[in-house]
Order: sequence, then structure tokens, then C-alpha cells
Amino acid sequence: MVTILCMVTALAGSVIIAWGDIGVSREALIGDGLSLLGTIAVSAYMLAGQKVSHKINANVYSVIVFFLAGSVLLIYSLFNHISLTGYNTSDWMYFLLLAIIPTIFGQLLINLLLKSLGATTLSVGIIGEPVLAIILAFVFLGETISLFQFIGGMMTVLGMGVYFWAKSWRYTVSEVRT
Repeated sequence: MVTILCMVTALAGSVIIAWGDIGVSREALIGDGLSLLGTIAVSAYMLAGQKVSHKINANVYSVIVFFLAGSVLLIYSLFNHISLTGYNTSDWMYFLLLAIIPTIFGQLLINLLLKSLGATTLSVGIIGEPVLAIILAFVFLGETISLFQFIGGMMTVLGMGVYFWAKSWRYTVSEVRT
């Protein structure tokens, strides 16, 4: 019951953060819809990864996922006549950094942890990503933090914190009993 309450609190915090940024334009609604589709895709990815993690090595799974994702993006770019060349050197540096840091390290780490932590625990951790983005934007870009972002961020961190505390407490209690 505590787990569900924590997850609902963290998710409600994320909804409050998003609600503060919601717009009533066609572009904003399209962006919100794409965000929802992305959330559904990440959930499906986590569940599939958890199931597959018991059958194949996380490194092999990651290579397969990266190959499929790259192939889909290549086909999409070619189909829509998006140029694959002609970018500035600084753009290529950003592409390389995006490929290495969040894709290779981030996704590989998630794929490695799926087997031991499970999709639910990793999903709760990922809920904190918008809060981290808000903090980084404040520190490095001089962005202001809105009331929605502050309240939603606090709820998200509270839900996540209690979830992880309860999870670690459960492991500690089970170790003491054995």
C-alpha cells in the first residue's frame, strides 16, 4: 500500500509540473500528446526489458535495441528527405555526446539494472528526471522555477524518497529475519 501511495504521489507531482507548462495551442497539444506516447513507449520498453533481461545478456539486448532504434530513425529520415550531412562541427559534437552519454551509458545502465531492480523501481527513478531537468535549468541556464514546478517537484521527490526508503527498509527487515 505504501508503494502505491508513493508512486501516485510521485506521479501526481510530475502531472503538476506538466500542468504548469501546459498550453492551449495546437503545437502544445501535439507536444503533450507526443510526451504521453513517449511515456507509454518507455513503460513498454521497461516491461519488455525486464522480461528479456532474464533470457539474454543486457549488453546484447542493448546492441539490438540501439540497432533497431537507429534503423527506424534512418528510415524515417530517408523517407522524409531529412539530410544526414551538412551539419556544423559543433552539431556533430552534440550528436556524439547525445549518442554516448544518455544513449549508450544511460540506456545500457537501465538495461543492466532491469534484472536486479525491476521495471517498477527504475520507473520510479525515471519519474525524477523532470525534477533534475528543472534544477539543472535553474543552475546552468538561469531559468526560474515556477510555483507548479516547485510544488510538483517537491511531491515527486517526496514520493520517490519514501518509495526508495520503504524499499530499502523492506530489504533490511528481510535480511534481519534470515
